[in-house]
Amino acid sequence: MTGDEAGRPVTAAFCAAVEDTLTGLLRTRQDVILLQGEAVLGLEAAARGIGGPGRRVLNVVTGPYGALLGTWLAAGGAQVTSLPAPAGRAVSVAAVESALRAPGGYHAVVVVHAEAATGVVNPLGPLAALGRQAGALLVVDAVASVGAEPLLIDEWGLDLVIIGPQKALGGPSGVSAAVVSPRGWDALAANPAAPRDSILSLLDWRDRWLRPGRGTLPATPHHLETRALAAALDRLADGGLAAAVRRHRRARDATRAGLRALGLSPYVAADDEAASVATVAVLPPAAAPGGPARLLSAAAASSGAADDSWLIAGPAFGSLAGQAIRLNHTGPDAALAPVLATLAYLGYALQEAGQDADVSAALAAASARWHARSS
Repeated sequence: MTGDEAGRPVTAAFCAAVEDTLTGLLRTRQDVILLQGEAVLGLEAAARGIGGPGRRVLNVVTGPYGALLGTWLAAGGAQVTSLPAPAGRAVSVAAVESALRAPGGYHAVVVVHAEAATGVVNPLGPLAALGRQAGALLVVDAVASVGAEPLLIDEWGLDLVIIGPQKALGGPSGVSAAVVSPRGWDALAANPAAPRDSILSLLDWRDRWLRPGRGTLPATPHHLETRALAAALDRLADGGLAAAVRRHRRARDATRAGLRALGLSPYVAADDEAASVATVAVLPPAAAPGGPARLLSAAAASSGAADDSWLIAGPAFGSLAGQAIRLNHTGPDAALAPVLATLAYLGYALQEAGQDADVSAALAAASARWHARSS
């Protein structure tokens, strides 16, 4: 994308073409709508569109985004039952199966596929199967999972999925997308509390964009972000999402191996419950007396860098704030070089803090794990 192209306004046809490209990458037959706002807008639109008076919703909570979805669902009048997973764990299939046996059943099951804040990935396929058997609508936050985890929208029967391109897709944060099945549209339309004439209204996009044939945009598009998304999707065209998923899994496995060799434990202990988009590690108090931010600044200082913008790591937030770091091996950073660089300087910072951190062992472990994935 040249500078001249980036500065040109996008047309309705351009936006429709981006939607078509995303539809092809996702391999779905459902409606895909490009939303003019970051993914949080789409998530709130989905929650408020589904959550209405008289609706019972089972909300799986494995991190702050799941908790936030519950807040929005309740704001619309839904009766929300939260199903929290143990700290650092994915929700168990057995727990969801048990919850779905509640008298009266549930109209919808809501789940965050991958929680970037904690590094947990939930078993979406089996959870979706349980939801379908119970006759519940399946609402999914796939912002951190699309491109990093398998996301079989049609095969799993997902009804309302929110996608964000700013993580594993390597795109911008100023646009997002919603994937809606016919059952999803029916549920939105049947909710008297669903937003209308609002930036949060998915039904407005259906009635003013999809149904008239996508000829006129019902809102002013984010031109730069939409063009940036088109470029990001073009970069994924050759290998598709499957190649991106493989690369993110290799980065995850290499990161976890390197952290363990440094003497740090991933917050998510079980490898099969670890998200491919980010890895969180809790720091021993002695390793970072000034907190994760100070340790990361020390890592940058030890490298002679003017700042720490090259790091793929940052302090964790939410309940882990002040005690953990998060390594964001996502998008273009789902690669061996940035993982090794961050592990190295993190190890040197730990050494300067008086910790016994074997940097050479960490780099060797990470490299071996990365290359094991390619064989």
